[in-house]
Amino acid sequence: MAYKIKASDCTVCGACEAECPNEAISFKKGTYVIDAAKCTECQGKFDAPQCAAVCPADCCVPA
Repeated sequence: MAYKIKASDCTVCGACEAECPNEAISFKKGTYVIDAAKCTECQGKFDAPQCAAVCPADCCVPA
């Protein structure tokens, strides 16, 4: 399962994009989005999804 970004809560800070080891996060139409096909929830690289760990608005959530 991939993570998603709740656009209504996103502050567009960009912290998540910089931390994603899979380059699954991009800026589109005024907000950040996660490409579910690229998102691995950081399994095999980190103990927890890095987008959720660094998000100040807690808008990176399981899809």
